[in-house]
Amino acid sequence: MLGSMTQSTDLGPEDRKIITLARSARARNGVPEGAAVRDETGRTYVAGTVALDSLNLSALQTAVAMAVASGAQSLEAAAVVSEADTASDADRAAVRDLGGASTPVLLAGPDGELKSSVTAG
Repeated sequence: MLGSMTQSTDLGPEDRKIITLARSARARNGVPEGAAVRDETGRTYVAGTVALDSLNLSALQTAVAMAVASGAQSLEAAAVVSEADTASDADRAAVRDLGGASTPVLLAGPDGELKSSVTAG
């Protein structure tokens, strides 16, 4: 099931922050994607793509796993910085598992400009 699309590009400071963090992770680690999630307490978790012989995770899946491993109970928002034009079904599913169907997933390009915002559901 595809998440619902929103057209708003008027992001609040907390959403701009997670896009900036995701962009920094992508650049710093030289990976195809960077991601960041914000949990119910406002803590953020930042990650890049994991591509090992034995383990492959998208940046957003890795950020969600980091949040879970740190005790997060839910997510308020997620952001991915990528060349891709859409957030993958697997990424939205990972966010939905912890955050619920209405959690926004922001997709930005490498320049940090918002491409889309969909819900995880």
